Amino acid sequence: MNLYSLLESGFPQDRNTICLEVPGGCDRTWSEIEQGSARMANWLASLEIPLGSRVAAPVEKSPEGLMLYLATLRAGFVFLPLNTAYRDAELEYFFGNATPAVVVCPIKSFDWITPIARASGAAQVVTLNEDGTGTLMDAAASQRGTFSTVELADDALASILYTSGTTGRSKGAMLSHGNLGSNALTLREYWGWRGDDVLLHMLPIFHIHGLFVGVNGALLSGAKMIWLSKFDAKAAASHLPSATVMMGVPTFYVRLLTEADFTRESCRNIRLFVSGSAPLLLETFTEFKDRTGHTILERYGMSETGMLVSNPYHVHEGQRFGGTVGKPLPGVALRITGEDGQPCKVGEIGLIEVCGPGIFKGYWEMPEKTKEEFTDDGWFRTGDMGRLGGEAAGLQVPDDYVSIVGRGKDLIISGGFNVYPKEIEGFIDDIPGVEESAVVGVPHPDFGEAGVGVVVAKPGATLDALQIQAYLKTKIANFKVPKKVVIVKELPRNTMGKVQKNLLREEYRTACL
Repeated sequence: MNLYSLLESGFPQDRNTICLEVPGGCDRTWSEIEQGSARMANWLASLEIPLGSRVAAPVEKSPEGLMLYLATLRAGFVFLPLNTAYRDAELEYFFGNATPAVVVCPIKSFDWITPIARASGAAQVVTLNEDGTGTLMDAAASQRGTFSTVELADDALASILYTSGTTGRSKGAMLSHGNLGSNALTLREYWGWRGDDVLLHMLPIFHIHGLFVGVNGALLSGAKMIWLSKFDAKAAASHLPSATVMMGVPTFYVRLLTEADFTRESCRNIRLFVSGSAPLLLETFTEFKDRTGHTILERYGMSETGMLVSNPYHVHEGQRFGGTVGKPLPGVALRITGEDGQPCKVGEIGLIEVCGPGIFKGYWEMPEKTKEEFTDDGWFRTGDMGRLGGEAAGLQVPDDYVSIVGRGKDLIISGGFNVYPKEIEGFIDDIPGVEESAVVGVPHPDFGEAGVGVVVAKPGATLDALQIQAYLKTKIANFKVPKKVVIVKELPRNTMGKVQKNLLREEYRTACL
């Protein structure tokens, strides 16, 4: 089934009620979402591009951006959401790899994005701005407000999400209509989604958390969303009394706790706070509970898999433990394996492997990499290290609860965004006068984790840490730029010559605190 058809089955009967409550009086009804996505779908279909063609969308968050996502699904094309913070070198790679037929971007980026899009073979480059204007809207305005959603098999590709890996460049995780639909259905039941829910939506929609967990969950349940373009603690505190569900990364909760207006009273109507995309510190979990009386539900998932594990919502399913991400969701099988590939005992740390209906189809144009990430018996290797049972926050937890203890992959998650050190090191090493570099993740009070760049200068060269950061800001998205750069004489290495990043993490552990 086309994912849109599934989501539409949850829309309320009265389509004239509010779907998106947008500050500034720009609310959108369910009917407007339906008709707006139909017009865009009709325009996409008029291009006569093959089914399965990619539609790349490095656009700002807006109601029209949501309609574009739905239109792409309805028309049988593949949605490729991209962060607007990406720079030319990054988009050159993404466009070159995914070869989108259509690229949609803000007008402010049109002049520099268009040559990149054309070079990758894009037939159409149109604009969509945060205020809902642009050439896409002009083209869609003359189209019909109804559209017959294209029938597709469950395994048809719905979206490609680029994710960092252990080596080389980003990989495009291929997610099918069936993958995304099964995850949405599971979460609707497990988290108790209702038609009278109101989701406070402050996450970006180029990421699995905001788009496939938040948006899909609300649409499938016929729930209204309070649609904020980004997270702002003061604005969040003011909207909380009108909401019943809030989803965020740990940074959201850390910042909310600094707001005087964030009180137990402001949370009176909230039934569920969800945290994910990065580890939630036990300190935040505990302080939040003491301040509000609410226990944050922490969960675990990946771009390649959707949501895998969750602390319970319903009391009869169990309690929520700080320091754990809960139990495998219905339909998800999870195991912990040691270096020998054998199952670990309860309490032992090993590699998390999973299988289930939400697991992706593979990496776009990377069959060998796809094969490497799966075991011979078909389980996906997450690259994360964890354990079942044991202790969490000083408490003995049930044997089916999962605790994430680290990442086997050299990945940094800063403010909920994935940062792959190898990519950053490549740009640093290209700077004149740099001999080599290493980027490591360290604790950060606001973002949970941040990068520190440790740089060695060539003999006779003089480097400036601030200038390195300034240079990186011209090449890569700001969230990837190390929060601190230090210049050193040499990097620590083991007897095999490998850089010992564990020593660097320890040495600079407090560098960003």
